[in-house]
Amino acid sequence: MLKKLWFQVVLGMVLGVLFGLILSPSAFALVPEEFACGMAPWVALVGNIFLALIKMVVVPLVMSSIILGITSAGSTYVLKSIGLRIAPYFVFTTVVAVTIGMIISYLIQPGNFVSSSIVESVHNSATSIQTLKPMEEISIPDMIVSLIPVNTAQAELDGNILAFVILSIFIGVALMNIKEEDAKPLIDLARSVQAFSMKIIDWAMKIAPYAVFGLLANITIKIGFDAISSMSVYMFTVILGLFILLCFYLLIVYLFSNISPWMFLSHIKEVQLMAFSTSSSAAVMPLSIKTAEEKLNVPSSISKFVIPLGATVNMDGTALYQVSAAIFLTQLFGLELSLVELVILAITTVGASIGAPSTPGVGIVILATILQGIGVPVEGIALILGVDRILDMCRTTVNVTGDLTATLVMRKLTSFSNTSEKAQARMLGSN
Repeated sequence: MLKKLWFQVVLGMVLGVLFGLILSPSAFALVPEEFACGMAPWVALVGNIFLALIKMVVVPLVMSSIILGITSAGSTYVLKSIGLRIAPYFVFTTVVAVTIGMIISYLIQPGNFVSSSIVESVHNSATSIQTLKPMEEISIPDMIVSLIPVNTAQAELDGNILAFVILSIFIGVALMNIKEEDAKPLIDLARSVQAFSMKIIDWAMKIAPYAVFGLLANITIKIGFDAISSMSVYMFTVILGLFILLCFYLLIVYLFSNISPWMFLSHIKEVQLMAFSTSSSAAVMPLSIKTAEEKLNVPSSISKFVIPLGATVNMDGTALYQVSAAIFLTQLFGLELSLVELVILAITTVGASIGAPSTPGVGIVILATILQGIGVPVEGIALILGVDRILDMCRTTVNVTGDLTATLVMRKLTSFSNTSEKAQARMLGSN
């Protein structure tokens, strides 16, 4: 068991939290505060190197995986069949996630459980928080045109992974519509890029247990017990919402594949654990594809297209977290949202979660934009920043579960479509 990666990661998590509590000034405080704060960056060093390795290959891994996934479909008809189903499915589950987040947040009212002294300290820390620049007003037609990645260098600087997803889809579809001898060199290049990216991921996974230890120790040193205890109801609200969303996925899995919830969870537990540890959908993308194909019996033409796409646009856990955090802060600052503002918040959250980079911490950046849109003081982010890493781990686990669920749904829908067409062809032939 000691040789299994999942066990090493769990051990790293436990030891990291214990080590962090020992050093944390707001926990056991067994060492001077200055020493603990000085140690934190060094403890997190391996973890930050791990995350840097993942970020380094996110773009080539996503692009090569989508290109190969599209070209492996075999025909534009099969690709069209998958694409026309996966897009509305992703939007549907994201809307469900946002709805769950809203209902849970209004039922529990987590903003009413935070003491006034905490709110006062947030106002006092406002000067240390950089004010966001207002979003430029842009028309819907211009927004649609801007989806086409004209400047990939700028997209890379902005962390806009969606631009590379769209570019990859264009490349993959184009390769399927040109001569085989013309397409082969670029397909071979994509295959080489994917192999190189997966090798880097493989190297990164070898240090994953140490990375998890360092990252959790670092965050525990900084937040200790105080931040967790003061934000416990808010954390409970988000985690409860994520659990309900997970149950929704399990129901979908049972309806579309007749796999029991326990069987499904046992098949994907390593993916979930790795996602929880790394807070990155991109980091576990190769493992997700392997799990989908080997344990869930999903065809590679589906897994290699749906999972890379889902790791970028299927951020249901992130959407639920963002809307819950936004409502929590409106309650905290005593702001009342009208029905129209709630609808705008829901639409904004759905749109903002789609295309969010699949790397740790981006939820906070997106949340800041959403908060600014509904008039919530941006300094409120300082309050939730302390526990964001813990919630980031939880929502990433739900995100990758949603991607694997989507592969089973697409397998069922495409097989049903193929069966119907064959039956129709037989009927026409008999006539």
